Formats: sequence, structure tokens, C-alpha cells
Amino acid sequence: MNKYCALALVVFTMLVTACSDKTENENAEQAVEKPIVQKTYETSVLQEDLEWLTNNDAPVFASPDAKKGGVFRDYMLSFPLTLRTAGPDSNTGLFSYLRTSQPGLVELHPNTEELLPALATHWAYSEDLRTIYYKLNVKAQWSDGLPITADDYLYTLDFMRSEHIVSPWYNNHYTNEIVSVKKYDDYTISITGATERVGIELHYHNGIAPTPRHFHKLDENWVREYNWKVAPVPGAYSISKVEKGKYVEFSRNKNWWGSELKYYKNRFNVDTIRLSVIRDVETAYRHFLRQELDTHILTLPSFWHDKTSDDVYTKGYVNRIWFYNDVRQSPTGLYLNLDKEPFSDINVRKGFTHSINIEKMIDTVLRGDYLRLHNVTSGHGEYTDETIKAREFDLEKAEHYFSLAGWDERGPDGIRIKDDQRMSVNVVYSADVHTARLVVLKEEAKKAGVELQLNLVDSSARVKMMLEKKHQVAWAALSTGFRPQYWGMFHSENAHKAQTTNISNVDDTDLDEMIMAYRSSKKVSERKSLAKKIQNKIHDISSFVPSYQVPYVRHAYWPWIKLPEWHGTRTSEDLFSPVELSLFWIDEAEKERINQAMDSGETFEPSIIIDETYKVN
Repeated sequence: MNKYCALALVVFTMLVTACSDKTENENAEQAVEKPIVQKTYETSVLQEDLEWLTNNDAPVFASPDAKKGGVFRDYMLSFPLTLRTAGPDSNTGLFSYLRTSQPGLVELHPNTEELLPALATHWAYSEDLRTIYYKLNVKAQWSDGLPITADDYLYTLDFMRSEHIVSPWYNNHYTNEIVSVKKYDDYTISITGATERVGIELHYHNGIAPTPRHFHKLDENWVREYNWKVAPVPGAYSISKVEKGKYVEFSRNKNWWGSELKYYKNRFNVDTIRLSVIRDVETAYRHFLRQELDTHILTLPSFWHDKTSDDVYTKGYVNRIWFYNDVRQSPTGLYLNLDKEPFSDINVRKGFTHSINIEKMIDTVLRGDYLRLHNVTSGHGEYTDETIKAREFDLEKAEHYFSLAGWDERGPDGIRIKDDQRMSVNVVYSADVHTARLVVLKEEAKKAGVELQLNLVDSSARVKMMLEKKHQVAWAALSTGFRPQYWGMFHSENAHKAQTTNISNVDDTDLDEMIMAYRSSKKVSERKSLAKKIQNKIHDISSFVPSYQVPYVRHAYWPWIKLPEWHGTRTSEDLFSPVELSLFWIDEAEKERINQAMDSGETFEPSIIIDETYKVN
């Protein structure tokens, strides 16, 4: 499901690569070697006056023309360091497949954002605005065939609070934000949060996923012993084959419990998803042109404008689509590490920000296709302060702030010097396709007396550096959620320590107070006001240089990959994600027709679709 639709925990996701040279196959039906002693959970008494709600009246968004079957071939830039979804190194490129692709208790309609039943069929609210009651779907099963019951949700609390999973973020959230999970019978639970919230926000913040208690044995060896074990899942796909360093394969559960439900029917159509490791986007594109991949993203201007003159396009063998969406924007840009000099000085940070010419990068390398991002929170409606504007490239202002910080001298090459130290900054990034845009920033920064040392590293190395806070500046895009979240990225409790998402080491008492007030606020209007104050404070701290936002997606795809006639939804960020909305399907007859045409020399009219249904002006 789209990450804004699944009402479950959202943490930032990045691509990671493994360093193991060993190759082996591992089957999804792995048995736990040690016997697991099941904890007995007590049953509470359910109050009788609850008003149970559901929703079976929302419009469907999958196509009735969809067909089941086929192998969908995609790629990932690197191989994961683990198959775990918690603990060290679990924020991998597979995270969306292993966690966010799984059904929530309820989900949001991708067009209307109304609640839809999922793992729960009904829900009810307490008067204290902190507790949600759920009736679980009695048909729901784990991929190993065992039923998903209330005990699996109670076990989630034990699991996420355990020190054995070595996950401070989960430990904190499930201790301080999720107060309790109660069982009333095998298929009725309640979840109580620490803060009063209303409606969708209560679901979003209190939503938890089940954890298969029959699978896990929590002890001091859990991280190591479960590193490559394939856990049962409630979703349509589970890992069926792994060859380390080469590929991961997912198979659709033929007897998946959700396949005939109204909002799941005609989705998750392919039988197999094969994710091959291709460590370079350009190389992956060549694989696509050779029919070794079924789709390829063309959002990059260099791809859309420069790489679509091949015969497969001009002869109509490959389709293109430009689909506008309306989604929350990831905070993309340069993250400054305040624990690394010279960025402890706010004047240096402001001078540095005025030295970064994002506008020129967009106008040149990005062909003007992207839009400037102004704020760490963008696309969140009334939660976003639209008055905040990113600091523009301005040599006079850069000079002013650098002079205040004592960096007013320059060396023979024009780079600033203070106490025999050059204003030379290391920028770590992990996508070679971003090199050209960063080179523009590098050349422009020289005019302000700043040297940017561009450090292209493997994606796993970048993530490791960021989580261990060893970077000086990181070029990165962190994920966002249904509502703005600030505690993980900006609260001082997550600064100066490894394995947290406060990668800038922001440590500000006033900001901390705002963030805690925002987290505990009972009123939507107050939360909106606090969110804007927080955004202004983050802007003042200048730990983040916003870069750009992309309110659309562009794809190339072979014609046998079929989309609904409406192509996607308002919140579709990837029309061909096989595990999120997963609306597409494979037409084997069309594949045969296209291949026969290519063999015989038959051509077709080129196909370019521009869909502005959800374009926001």
C-alpha cells in the first residue's frame, strides 16, 4: 500500500548494500530451531456501549480487467544487510517490501483518504480519545497458514519494547507512545496511546502491525540468529528465494486471505516479483531496453529528455507515462552535521546555505522540471507553513554570515581560511546519477569561498555514516508520513547517538519543547499551529538545506505491463510498485504480440501519456 495509506509505523527508508560474498538459497518456510515458549495473555472485559464503524461504500480503485499471473522483474541498487525489519541495518531498500507493504489494521483510501477495513473489519473509539477498539478479520492468516489473532498484536508490544531487538526508536515509540494493547477475545483488541487524538490521526499514531509470536524467540541472540530468517507476513507476498548479493524473490500467496476483499480484489496480480541487484541506474536502464526488466523510472530529466530516442520508443515498442500526483514531499537536500566543524556555528550554517545554488541546479541539470523545496515539511496541507522560503543563493549574504563567524579571509584559490583551516566540506552521497547536479553546487559554492568535496560511496556506507553520525554533510531524502513527525529527526534525545534519525544532531531546548507539545497536543488546530512554529525553528537553526520536490512520476514500460484506464491514484508515487497499491498486471498475450512485431519489423505509433488528473497548481 502507498506509504500514506497504510496506517502503521513509518520510519525513514534508504537503500543499503551488503558486503557478503557468500551465495546461498534460503527458503521462505524456515523453521525456528529453538522451541518458543508462548506467553499467555490475559483477556479484558469489553464495554458494551461501543459504536462499531466500518466502510464498505468507498469507490474501488483497482481495475476489474486485471489478470493474475506472470513474473515482474525489477531491481534494487544493493543487497540488504539483513531480512529483519527491526534492529541494526534494517532500514534497507527492502523495507517497503518487508514492512510498509503489509496491510494495516485499517488503511486510507488513496484518493479520498477515508478509512478502509484491512486486517480489522470494524473499529470504535473511546471517550478519552486515546483508545481505538478493533474487530480483527477472522479470515486473516500469516503466510505460513496460521491465524492472525489478538495475541500477535499483544506480542508486538513485547517485541518492540525488548532490548534484544536493538532498536532505540521502536523501544521509545512502543513505550512512550503506545501505552497498552488489550485483548478481549481472540479477534477483538484495543490500542491505547499516550496522547488524545481525533479520527484518522488516532489511527495513524496508534496503528500497530501484528508480530508472529510463534516465529520469534527474543533473547540476546535475536539480532544474529534472525538476520536471514524469513518471517511470516500478513500480506500478499512473502520472500520465497534469496541468493545473497544477487537477488531476492517474492511469491504471491495463492490462498491469500485478502484476495477477494473489496479493496484488495484485482490488486497484487503478479505471481512472482524478482528483485535483482543492479548497482547502477544506467546499467539497469540498459537491462530494461534488453527486456530484462519490465519497467524503468524516467523521472530523472536526463532519462525523460535524453534517453528516449531509442528505436524501442520511436517504433512504439515501449510506452511512456508522465503522471502527476498530490503527495507529501520527502525532505530532500543537504543535512549538516552540527557535531562536525565548522557547523557548530550558526553563522557558518547560514553562510553555507547562501552558498548553495539550488536554483541553478534545477534550471540546468534538472531542465527546470523539478520545483524548489522550501521547507522540511511540504505537501502536508494546513500543517505546512507556506510562508517559509528556502535561503536563496546570495554571495553578499554568504559573505556577511561567514565574516560574523571569522571566516573572512581567502586563500590563493579563493577558498575561505580560518586558523589555517580551509572551508572544505565533505558531502557524502550514494547515487552516481546525482553527481552532475552536485557538481553544479560545487562550482557555484566556490564563488562563496566554499569547497565541496563530493564523496560518492556505496549506499550502505552512506546510511551507516549517517546513522553513526560520522558524516559532515549528507545529500539525502528522508521519508515523510501522513502527518509531519519531528521527534525522530530533530529532538535532542536522538542527537549525539548512533542508530537514530536525527542525522544533523540538532540539540535545541526550545525546539524540544515545541516538539513535545506537538506530540502531546489534543487539538488538530493546535497541532497545525505548533507544526508551523517547529518548521520556523528548524529553518532558523539552518541544519537542513532544502533542495527540490517532484510532484509527479515518469515511467517507461513494456506494453505487456497493463495499468487501469485511470493509470493511478492521487497518492500514487510509483505506478508499478508490486507491493504498495499494486494496480498493474501482466498480459502474456500482449508480450508475445510485441515480441513477434519486433522480430518481423512491424512498428506502432509511439505512446506517450500525460495524465494531469491530480496535478496541483
